[in-house]
Amino acid sequence: MKSIFSTLALLLLLLLGACKSLFERGNEQFLSGQYQYAISTFNQVLATDSSNLSARRLLAESYRLSNRIESSLPHYQKLAQEDPSFETHFFLGQSLKANQRWDAAKLAFEAAAASTSDERLQTRIKQELTGLPLVAEIKDYFSNYLLVNYNELNSAGADYAPLISEDFLYFTSGRASSRLYPATGTGYHQLFRARAQGLKVDAAGVERLPEFENEEGLNQAALAISPDGNTFIYARGNSTSARDYPETMLFASYFRGAGFTQPSWMPVNEEDTWWNSTPAFSTDGSELFFASNRPGGYGGIDLYKATKLANGDFGNAVNLGPTINTAGNELFPRPTEDGKLFFASDGHPGLGKLDLFVAEKNQNGVQVVSNLGPSFNSQADDFGIFFTDYPKAGFISSNRAGGKGDDDIYFFEDKTPAPKIVNVLLNVFTKEVQVDGKEAILPRTRVVLYGEDKQQLGGDFSNAQGRVRFSLSPESDYSIIASRSGYFSKSIPFTTKGKTPDLATLVQEVTNIVLDTTVILDQLILEKAIVLDNIYYDLNKADIRSDALPELDKLVKILRDNPTIRIELSSHTDSRSSDDYNLILSQQRAQAAVDYLVSQGITPDRLVAKGYGETQLLISNAQTEEEHQTNRRTEFKVIEIKEN
Repeated sequence: MKSIFSTLALLLLLLLGACKSLFERGNEQFLSGQYQYAISTFNQVLATDSSNLSARRLLAESYRLSNRIESSLPHYQKLAQEDPSFETHFFLGQSLKANQRWDAAKLAFEAAAASTSDERLQTRIKQELTGLPLVAEIKDYFSNYLLVNYNELNSAGADYAPLISEDFLYFTSGRASSRLYPATGTGYHQLFRARAQGLKVDAAGVERLPEFENEEGLNQAALAISPDGNTFIYARGNSTSARDYPETMLFASYFRGAGFTQPSWMPVNEEDTWWNSTPAFSTDGSELFFASNRPGGYGGIDLYKATKLANGDFGNAVNLGPTINTAGNELFPRPTEDGKLFFASDGHPGLGKLDLFVAEKNQNGVQVVSNLGPSFNSQADDFGIFFTDYPKAGFISSNRAGGKGDDDIYFFEDKTPAPKIVNVLLNVFTKEVQVDGKEAILPRTRVVLYGEDKQQLGGDFSNAQGRVRFSLSPESDYSIIASRSGYFSKSIPFTTKGKTPDLATLVQEVTNIVLDTTVILDQLILEKAIVLDNIYYDLNKADIRSDALPELDKLVKILRDNPTIRIELSSHTDSRSSDDYNLILSQQRAQAAVDYLVSQGITPDRLVAKGYGETQLLISNAQTEEEHQTNRRTEFKVIEIKEN
């Protein structure tokens, strides 16, 4: 029995020693940034010693630092229970948020807030807590957009950061890599291209970037190309060689007649210990946008903008400020020609880890940031937007569930249904009334169309058939004025309201509606009396009755339509009172009518009131009341036509 126990004790000591050396190996892997290897190693440690909190912490951190914080959730949960601290509660909150467990994330962030008095950390927590309730309010920035995985283009590795330049799609990919990047366990990323027209990519023709060599043992990613196609800028780093730069840096290659130069380190990096990546040119090429973790920012990684200098380099990098940058990370800027900036962030309220956002100025000139919404964003990372037809089509990158590889390239299109169009055509016919009372075509009549704002929308002369055609809008009001020498000008209202079909009922994209209206003109003859019908007065009174107003309003309209004429407005009585009395009464009635016209805006100098009494009877021996009514009439006649 003793020998058996001795053997078991020896085996236990050997196992503990192996675990210790295994932890030390994992720690070395972690410190050197080989997170994928560290994950494998610490999982082995925990398999034999689940209470090893140091190994669990480094395992959780390895997941987090290799952009897999959602996988760190069970480990941060255990750490928060057994070794609580600000870091464990805070990163637990972030891992819960990445798994869309909003309520639990809120509790974790509140626990983190209770565990520190550091104002900077409290500000960061406040930002997280403020953002959580806003997630439910996120709406689509673009409506009716369809996002589709570009399955034919994507590989089993990472494919991301697409852009179009001179009929080529350029992108970053981990395909065909001969070496594995120890931080992620995936292939090193290199630059590729394929011919493309808009969203149509020759996926079968993908090739490594021919402009300069993709170096082995380096991540080369996130290419930016100047608008003129003569400058390539990309991020290079994560080398396993001690002879290379310690961090990811921006490199530039320039076209020099015979080809592109070998990439060179850019001065905008400033320090070789700062991380600089995801470059993008402004639409005119005068500015370079990029992401950096340089000191003085607002969080982990911020967005910056550098100006092109006289020598062609970029310098004077400026932080884009706290509206865009947060305590989290902001990456992959994409400026557009209308002054907007699209970018990816895990610091603004979002649906997952990295979400796509847009910064723009509102109506008051204040910069605001909006989440692009669930049409573009997911629980995972969504980033690297590029527009092929702004803002209707383009590409993004995402590692959402259901993809082909790690990061995949997706294309999007605006699928908003084409609006139903109703073309309204109006035929205006110009006519006159002949002596026999029949209507006849009146060609060569000037017809002018006015809109609701009294602005002239069109005008033409009627053809031999007396027709003028106008194009109108549905549900709108118009006025039409017809004029011809020797005729009274005339205006009529016209509306398309209620005369066009409901758009919801239409099947065809375009529907044509033809409407007709007619304008009848009266001849303008000097000194020719025109009877105004329905102008009545009470017995022995000159007051204008209300039932006479519509007829007088017609005269107002005639005068407005014909501003060059001067008229005499006359009143006539029957013969049943004395001559003198009838003369005075008719003058009073004529003046009352003129006064009404003046009250409607007609200038007095265009009007002459004349009472004729019974001196111009139409029926000299009137016997019936109807005959007397014929004699009691109000007339007007044009007595002068002024020149324009």
